[in-house]
Amino acid sequence: MERLRKLLYGEQTYEPIEDGDVADEPHREAPVVKEPTFSSLDYAIFIVLGISMLWAWNMFLAAGPYFRRRFRSNEWISNNFQAAEISVSTVTNLSSMLLLTRLQTKASYPKRIVASLLINMVVFTLLALSTSILLDVSAKGYFAFLMIVMVSTSLATALCQNGIFAYVSGFGQPSYTQGIMTGQAIAGVLPCIAQIVSVLSIQGDTPPPLGSEEADAPPEPPPVPSEAALAYFSTACVVALTALLAFAFLLARHRRPIKVQHAGTSTPSDSEPPKAAVPLRVLFGKLRWLASAVFLTFAITMLFPVYTQEILSVRPPTDQPLLLQPATFIPLAFLFWNVGDLLGRLLTSIPSLSLVLRPRLLFALAVSRIVFIGLYQLCNIRDRGAIVSSDFFYLVVVQLLFGLSNGFLGSSCMMGAGEWVEAEEREVAGGFMGLCLVGGLCVGSLGSFVVAGA
Repeated sequence: MERLRKLLYGEQTYEPIEDGDVADEPHREAPVVKEPTFSSLDYAIFIVLGISMLWAWNMFLAAGPYFRRRFRSNEWISNNFQAAEISVSTVTNLSSMLLLTRLQTKASYPKRIVASLLINMVVFTLLALSTSILLDVSAKGYFAFLMIVMVSTSLATALCQNGIFAYVSGFGQPSYTQGIMTGQAIAGVLPCIAQIVSVLSIQGDTPPPLGSEEADAPPEPPPVPSEAALAYFSTACVVALTALLAFAFLLARHRRPIKVQHAGTSTPSDSEPPKAAVPLRVLFGKLRWLASAVFLTFAITMLFPVYTQEILSVRPPTDQPLLLQPATFIPLAFLFWNVGDLLGRLLTSIPSLSLVLRPRLLFALAVSRIVFIGLYQLCNIRDRGAIVSSDFFYLVVVQLLFGLSNGFLGSSCMMGAGEWVEAEEREVAGGFMGLCLVGGLCVGSLGSFVVAGA
């Protein structure tokens, strides 16, 4: 029977969680665990929180052409401000996550979420004001202002990631984690669409004539007026405010996050159970495959922006419609990746496709994603020609599938964390998985500089 069970269901990749000495005391009745209930309203709120988590970063990407115009008087800053944004963001985010993970005993995760949303509201209000009141500041002065802003938003992102993933784990409902991951993907899709539409509206339908200086010069992003930048930053404020109101409503519905209780016990609804400090080595021992998988997934993923900025359409300039010209083809490629990412996160909601109970398989799939780096090498990098001369191959086979694998594996790992720890450890486990995710982003961003120089 044991062999038959292994054949049908496979071997367990983790040791089952033991509940005290129940197995050793046959006279004591094993506790019955109440299944957490699913709420569509709560799920929608977590989607909004997921959108707010990454909306700020995507707004910085969308406002890249505006920042370039502000730095046009300083060539070095103009060429390097994006690399500086990535470096400052990832280092601040990772160091903040390490500190927040260590401070888990008396942590108030709802307060961390609220603090992150308030910081973003203040930061993007200042950025919106900067489009009209800091126009005479030097490139160096505005660059210093931008770096301070990046540190602030990165701290807010760390607070948000640590707080939300820990808070949602307390519900014992993996679908809510999937909602957060879906919201993050939505935050990546919408700015890409907005950027493509804005470029098309600015450039018009007529490309520069061949042989002209404009046609021979390297493609530059279209100028972004201050009004458009004001819209970017104001939208980020609105998203943060909406998320804050939605989260306040969620807190009113649930005074404490832990929803799973053993039958026959009761806890006052207006008090939270005390948090026990769980060593990171203990969490890693229980979540080693999932933690490693989410780390590798996002470390490999961070290499794609470098290639996406460098790969152009294989169509010759004389036969390029406006959508395939560099100014629109690059955001189009980002859109395909983000759509794939969104689809991958949505697929995790299909029970038959769930891999949350197969952590070793998730780790193996995460490692296998390195093959996409080779696929990028087959495309038209820096217009040097493509081994596979097909825009469909690049946009669908490479970008869409790479994004889909990121969304599916990343969400599966985050959703599965709560399945392998005790109920009282779910909050800190969620924060620990968020730390592994950010660690992968940081390592991947540093590795992207190697790829960029190749």
